Amino acid sequence: MKKHYEFIVIGGGSAGYAAASTYGKGRNEVAVVDSSAELGGLCILRGCMPSKTLLYIADVLHHARHGAKFGLEIPSAKADMAAVHERKKRIIGEFADYRAGQLQSGKFELYRHSARFVDDKTILLDDGSELTADAFLVSTGSVVNFPPLAGLKEDSAIISDNVLDLDHLPESVIVLGGGVVACELAQFLNRMGSKVIQIQRNPMILKEGSPEAARVVMQAFRDEGIELHTGTKITKIEKTGDRFQVAFQANGQEVTREATYLFNAMGRKPNTANLGLDHARVELLPSGHLKTNSFQQSTNPRIYAAGDCAGPHEIVHVAIMQGEVAARHAAGLNPEPVNYDHLTKVIFTDPQVAATGITETDLKASNVPFLSADYPFNDHGKSILMEAKYGYVKVWADQSNGTVLGAECVGKDAGELIHSMTVAVALKANVFDLLKAHWYHPTLSEIWTYPLEEIAEELKPG
Repeated sequence: MKKHYEFIVIGGGSAGYAAASTYGKGRNEVAVVDSSAELGGLCILRGCMPSKTLLYIADVLHHARHGAKFGLEIPSAKADMAAVHERKKRIIGEFADYRAGQLQSGKFELYRHSARFVDDKTILLDDGSELTADAFLVSTGSVVNFPPLAGLKEDSAIISDNVLDLDHLPESVIVLGGGVVACELAQFLNRMGSKVIQIQRNPMILKEGSPEAARVVMQAFRDEGIELHTGTKITKIEKTGDRFQVAFQANGQEVTREATYLFNAMGRKPNTANLGLDHARVELLPSGHLKTNSFQQSTNPRIYAAGDCAGPHEIVHVAIMQGEVAARHAAGLNPEPVNYDHLTKVIFTDPQVAATGITETDLKASNVPFLSADYPFNDHGKSILMEAKYGYVKVWADQSNGTVLGAECVGKDAGELIHSMTVAVALKANVFDLLKAHWYHPTLSEIWTYPLEEIAEELKPG
């Protein structure tokens, strides 16, 4: 079977669905090719939604176990992992069914097959069909990375997919890695009742964020009982019977730890193998991502890329924005590129870590003069009464006029609180504009007024 379309999307996750529905000229003009066993994409099936469902459950359990801080007598609180698992399956099933319905709605043609490029105009499906298009979007997501470590085997270590699908509580787990997935799920396992040993190569966890934020989360992890090792070098991984042993160097010493499970959480890599991208004259970056311009075009202008396989930020809302930009550009609508100066990131550890706008590091590298101010949660009324004392808020603004350039929040509900500053960054509001607002007392949100007022005071004389 041979058929031609205006626009073909390979991968029906968040970026792919957004692109197909945005291009949206009808069933005979747009096709989506998705080879996954279940429709929905990484976010819904094995990423954001299941992990946040479980993290919230662990948060509730944690508060119940520490009820004495609030004068509450709660005799016992423990996890029923089978019930937790069933709740997660039910919720995620509803999300997945809704996305599957969208993909099967008839707005575009859906092919449940794998595809590879024959040339830059043609893809071959695994059933022998050939599809041609004026433009393509590659949105095939990412897969778990298995670094070449002695003894690390794909068939023995568990990955995030397995952790999110647990229906029992592991006695003990060694977590390899210190990125977002490693930290979120290490804390989840610890709060549910597993003994967690986390081993990170770098001196800091969450190394893509600020060192200040990492230090707060590291302290919280250790206070909760996670055995966290940083600045390590793994020398050997070995499985004996039903237990894993990991040997590593830390602080100039040889250390060995043992657990019933080994969790490989050392990142993901773009899912681009077997796509035949070389036949389509598409170049990859050293990271494995497709090399793209500001309109998401690859080195072959007929072929676009969006989402985790494109980078530079593997975040769902960014994937959606990239997919929409690619579709509009392919349709000749001259869209605005994604503005990464407005980027917002959230890490769902407890305390949460959230940031928006241009980072302080990038501002310094660009020699942009700015003012910054911060304020701690342990000196703020609402956070004190909530026993939410870890962390701080920080704002940085243009030194000449006070326009907010970025902000960071580490603390209780940081993922919600950051959006006040996300709006400020997007609208180019200055600190004086924000201080005109009514910040209700007592709320967590009013903590932003302290750094805003400090910067405003510094600007007044000028």
